[in-house]
Amino acid sequence: MFLYNKTTEIKPGKGWRDKDGVLHPKNWNIWSDDHKKTMNIEEITLDARPDSRFYNWIDNGIGGVSNIKAKPLDESNRQVQARNSDKDDIWLDKDGKEILGKDIKKGEEKNYTAKMEDYKDSDGNVVKIKGIRPDYIQKVKDQQGSLLAQTDWAVVRKADTGTDIPAKIATWRAAIRTKATEMEKAITDAKDMDAFKALFVVWDKDGKKSGILYDWPELEE
Repeated sequence: MFLYNKTTEIKPGKGWRDKDGVLHPKNWNIWSDDHKKTMNIEEITLDARPDSRFYNWIDNGIGGVSNIKAKPLDESNRQVQARNSDKDDIWLDKDGKEILGKDIKKGEEKNYTAKMEDYKDSDGNVVKIKGIRPDYIQKVKDQQGSLLAQTDWAVVRKADTGTDIPAKIATWRAAIRTKATEMEKAITDAKDMDAFKALFVVWDKDGKKSGILYDWPELEE
């Protein structure tokens, strides 16, 4: 992305006005680097966004992210950015020194992290937020139910007519339940976000698979 005067995003293919009201053509991007610099235009490299399944962060609005924090696995206090009595956002530099958001220069946001504090309701009670762990356990249960439902007909037929459940189906249903139990235990036992992330199935460059979550046994034909 490109910023004019460190504050205004401008886009290739669209005209824009500078601080003096001069309209510049939509093909301004063909200007040389030197001319762009003269016009106070700089290209900003976008920071890679963290995986939103596992992390929260603050977007500084000009391509950068800061205050990247792992989502809580379990219930915890809700956190919000601290503010002073004038409701100005409080940030911290690398040495932990406080600085107000209004005093941070544009383009330097990534050098600061937000000062966080517990959020309290109107009665002064700390507000709690649930962790993500229960949601992933529920996802295991939901997927298990959906998979077993595919062969429930065999169980119903057994109950109605006494016809045996085909061996392949019986074996597969047992494997699904075993796998679900393994997944739920793995999620429950994950001690931190790194351990939790390692549960998700990935393949390395050599095609080797690691992880356990949502990798279900297949029913043989």
